[in-house]
Amino acid sequence: MSDSNIFRGCVPALMTPCRADRTPDYAALVDKARELIAAGMNGVVYCGSMGDWPLLTDEQRQEGVRQLTAAGVPVIVGTGAQNPASAAAHAAHAQRVGAKGLMVIPRVLSRGTSAAAQRAHFARVLGAAPDLPAVIYNSPYYGFETKADLFFDLRREFRNLVGFKEFGGQKSLSYAAEQITHADPDVLLLVGVDTQVCHGFIRCGAVGAITGIGNCLPREVLHLIALCQRAAAGDVEARRLAWELEDALAELSRFDEGPDLVLYYKYLLVLLGDSHYELHFNQDDQLSPSQQAFAKSQLKLFQAWWNNWAGKTYRQNDGR
Repeated sequence: MSDSNIFRGCVPALMTPCRADRTPDYAALVDKARELIAAGMNGVVYCGSMGDWPLLTDEQRQEGVRQLTAAGVPVIVGTGAQNPASAAAHAAHAQRVGAKGLMVIPRVLSRGTSAAAQRAHFARVLGAAPDLPAVIYNSPYYGFETKADLFFDLRREFRNLVGFKEFGGQKSLSYAAEQITHADPDVLLLVGVDTQVCHGFIRCGAVGAITGIGNCLPREVLHLIALCQRAAAGDVEARRLAWELEDALAELSRFDEGPDLVLYYKYLLVLLGDSHYELHFNQDDQLSPSQQAFAKSQLKLFQAWWNNWAGKTYRQNDGR
């Protein structure tokens, strides 16, 4: 099985750039992934909800995975799909082309609230790529909560199930830490929502974060993760600074919690000078003028704060 270290540190969930003809711009996708890896990211996720998986064909998604892996980018592949057969096919393809891991999304739309159906779905996906380390993605938006009993039932059968990504709030992360990742020291906890990085790393023992805002502000988010890791090891000053930085990022991070997260983060990238993210696959998907104005003002507010914040250089060059 591949190295589960792909799930450690900071991993941005890539968005898919869109051409004028509403097809994926794979060259821009690969360029963005390389840029983020060069900035210090441990890998990338593709296609989670940030990657617009419901709006792409299976062939388009798999071509994106193929091109990323061919370019040497360490990729965790999202398995969201309309049916278990397609989800398993994405997992098998990921293993075949050299991806580094799987983010296993629950069964959606059909029998999504059935525990038995979800157990069978997870098993089918995990079994389709037994050589890839995998995390289950838990999110209230999928309409099903994976609890400890199901997780460990699956882990007994599938040793490639190595971790748990929690998208919920503080209560959900605390449950995952108490009932899942602290029940087995080999199971990894990942923070799946940008508003809970400090809580996840410092209080719950998370070892990785899958980020949305990190696509736009990689240096700042990587610094937040580094501060949290030091805080978890007992660094009092790092703990204080981590909470300061998370608070300053709060409104930009909050976009990760809502249905317009891809629209917001693509818009922020455009504001930061990346024109590849101006368009969306569904041409009717647009932020309102007030949403755009709010996002722009929040980015400007954060940038002004960051430029004057002494904490951005804390222990960056001490090798620890």
